[in-house]
Amino acid sequence: MQGNLDTPDPDRVRGYFMPPGGKTGRFTTGTRPVLLYNQRTVKPVDMIYLDHNATTPMAPEVMGAMQEVVSEQWANPSSIHRLGQLAKRRLEGARERVSAFIGSEPDEIVFTGGGTESVNTAIRSCLRERSDRRLVVTSQVEHSAVRELLEDLEPTGVETLKLPNDSNGVVDVEALSKLLAERGDETALVSVMWANNETGVIEPVGRVGALCREHGVLFHSDGTQWVGKMPADMSSMPFDMLSFAAHKFHGPKGVGVLYTRRNTPYHSLVIGGGQEGGRRGGTENVPGIVGLSEACNLSEAWFKSGGPDHMSSVRAGFEDGLLEMLPDACINGREADRMWSTTSVGFPGLESELVLLMLSEHGVCASSGSACSSGALKPSKVIEAIGRQPCQVADVPYGAVRLSLGRETTSEELAKATTIIGDVVNRLQEDRDGVSVQRTEQLDPS
Repeated sequence: MQGNLDTPDPDRVRGYFMPPGGKTGRFTTGTRPVLLYNQRTVKPVDMIYLDHNATTPMAPEVMGAMQEVVSEQWANPSSIHRLGQLAKRRLEGARERVSAFIGSEPDEIVFTGGGTESVNTAIRSCLRERSDRRLVVTSQVEHSAVRELLEDLEPTGVETLKLPNDSNGVVDVEALSKLLAERGDETALVSVMWANNETGVIEPVGRVGALCREHGVLFHSDGTQWVGKMPADMSSMPFDMLSFAAHKFHGPKGVGVLYTRRNTPYHSLVIGGGQEGGRRGGTENVPGIVGLSEACNLSEAWFKSGGPDHMSSVRAGFEDGLLEMLPDACINGREADRMWSTTSVGFPGLESELVLLMLSEHGVCASSGSACSSGALKPSKVIEAIGRQPCQVADVPYGAVRLSLGRETTSEELAKATTIIGDVVNRLQEDRDGVSVQRTEQLDPS
């Protein structure tokens, strides 16, 4: 379903629909189009989904594990009766599984309501427990969960310093070393993400964490785009806190994790009830947590099968094809180590929102950056932070589009997507150039 590039239909509706029994089905709403759904991925079969950094479809195995809990272990895990203890057993079994998956101990795992809650808990906890230190050091390319929280804390006396980065978005570790040497005793926390959600660039968190330990500073990392997509081992990494979310690797939405190394100062964000060992109040979402643990099982099996290496090769071929078709485009962050899941491509002279709308019309789901903010039509803070790319032109729009792959994305899908992207971008450029010529002729009839 590529449609007609000359006559896009702005009234076309796309959505999700799971018919009874989970079978492939279709529906119509008046003049709305027929939508077809694939049973395993639960998406319209004629859409190419390249927005996996925003969210991933839940795996059938995850849904099955959750349904079992909903049907059979639905009691409150804090209750002392038998049904409550059955639910408690499932909860603690999931905690053991998640801890093994990231190479930690079970008592270092705190279940939360999502990645953003985990980030908020980590940063607020460090500031609360080290109240004599009011400086937080971070990067210019963080997710809004970190960036906007620190902006919100400024009126309370919290100072934020953002590390410089190179043209790929990689933080300057030497600048951090100098900063901690001068102001380490004022620093409550360093928070640098593991992998960027817009460009896929991998930050040198090992070196950052080593510097933090050297200067006695706590280190938190947003691992949302790493965990579940690449192996993680807390026993060999210098994190004091690591946040991540289940729905980024085929688990359910509304379930997050905050890994907290033993003996790390901690203060609960959500008070009341004493759940999670007093670290997060509120009845635990046992079905979602069990779904998370099953997602960990699936990711681990995929790692063992060589999935990351295979997808890195697939992504490299995809990018080569895009640049061959669109030689004026840029791959943002291409010179740095990046996640296999992410391609950020920039188109000089085009607005990203227009490109995205046209791609959606012709069967490609993509994003301009973080899905938490892309609907706001605001410039990407990450693209601004990395500065002008080789293909950028001064005083001309630079539309950056994020194309994020999943474990089941195929080379065939990407070949189709490459053709559609090339056709859309070329047509938009032609329209832009045509409009420019027409306006020039109107201003200067000679």
